[in-house]
Amino acid sequence: MKAVVLAGGYATRMWPITKHRPKMFLPVGESTVVDRIFAELEGDDRISEVYVSTNERFAPEFEAHLAESEFEKPRLSVEETSEEDEKFGVVGALAQLLEREGVDDDVLVIAGDNLISFAVSDFLDYFEDNGAPTLAAYDVGSREKAKSYGLVELEGDRVVSFQEKPDDPKSTLVSIACYAFSQDTLSLLSTYLEDGNNPDEPGWFVQWLQDREPTYAYTFEGAWFDIGTPESYLDAVGWHLDGESLVAEDATVENATVGENVHVMAGATLENTHVDYSVIFPDATVKNADVRRSIIDEGTHLEELDLAGALIGAHTTINGPSE
Repeated sequence: MKAVVLAGGYATRMWPITKHRPKMFLPVGESTVVDRIFAELEGDDRISEVYVSTNERFAPEFEAHLAESEFEKPRLSVEETSEEDEKFGVVGALAQLLEREGVDDDVLVIAGDNLISFAVSDFLDYFEDNGAPTLAAYDVGSREKAKSYGLVELEGDRVVSFQEKPDDPKSTLVSIACYAFSQDTLSLLSTYLEDGNNPDEPGWFVQWLQDREPTYAYTFEGAWFDIGTPESYLDAVGWHLDGESLVAEDATVENATVGENVHVMAGATLENTHVDYSVIFPDATVKNADVRRSIIDEGTHLEELDLAGALIGAHTTINGPSE
């Protein structure tokens, strides 16, 4: 079995934090979002190869990251795009990858920005037991949130209806961009695309597919974060830290208070500052400030500021008004 990790997005909703780094490399605790996925795939003997589908802009970053990592299975497969408006869509990019790499096997497809609490091995067990297309589904608990995802309706565990980003969701159970397809099912991708169907989200393919062959949902409880916004990223960090804080040994904290769910990275400096529910990247300096639910990128210098919900790009200097 092969795995495809989708990592081709440009994460424009998180700029400037993700303008020059893939959002999959954002740290959650001591690891990164995508390394959590790589670790699970590395440990499952059913997965022989892992294709990391990314774009031309971020290919060098992924090459360097994989070269420095401990993982042996992942290898890059690069889409010929470098801007948001050049994207093929997820389904289109997946079809191209399968053809480009000559994949002729069952395939696990998972988004590289998914932070999930279930074991991928359990999901694959479920797929093998059913012997049919399988998706992972999660109850987001809010109809407003459900509007942003693919809505799943089930009879037992079988998918009987799938709506991609409905305006009026009838439930709160959504697909989370984790799919398993057999080799035979994937052969239908070309038919789907040649018939002019939507090449963007995998949910459109699932919606088309479930009318043609049995499709199942692996539902789970616990946690799931689709890390595509600053809020969802900070929520993922908060879930991992669980009210604690993580401060690098070589960070400087002088006359400062570090509240709940704060990650302060290597070389950062906090002086006369309060920080709560935030991420401070390496070598950032924050003095005489109050920082809440914010992301402060590396090499930044901030003084005399009151920040809430802020995104501060790398190597920025801001000096607020002195009292």
